[in-house]
Amino acid sequence: MHPGWTVTMDIDIRLVDSWPREDIVRLYESGGWWNECYDPSGIDGLIDGSFAFAVAVDRGSGRAVGMGRAISDGSSDAYIQDVVVLDGLRGKGIGSDIIRSLVEFCRSRGLVWIGLIAEGGSERFYRKLGFDVMPGHTPMLLCQHNTD
Repeated sequence: MHPGWTVTMDIDIRLVDSWPREDIVRLYESGGWWNECYDPSGIDGLIDGSFAFAVAVDRGSGRAVGMGRAISDGSSDAYIQDVVVLDGLRGKGIGSDIIRSLVEFCRSRGLVWIGLIAEGGSERFYRKLGFDVMPGHTPMLLCQHNTD
């Protein structure tokens, strides 16, 4: 960990290549991002296909209480996404530590352009970590029903 980081004493941030599916599904549910029709077996590919996958691990239970991931080609840009901490543990610095871990990993691999799309109302959280709004840019999403 980087000196000066605010790490909760009983939480470790780990970059992992795999993790128990039930922990990751529970985190996606906590973020409101899991749909009952999703197949939990897809979690393995999601982790494996990430450039970096970070979990915040409760030392006592060994279970993941937070996560985040970076996606990248490994040579130019990286995008951080899916950052979530379980409800009862938010506001304790865990999410910040996850972001810092992912940024440090990306920078250690030579990536300097690191972006993310913040949920509305979370701008202050990300600004404290060095991120800022990109004037003149608008995040967009392909609408599945639109074929034009």
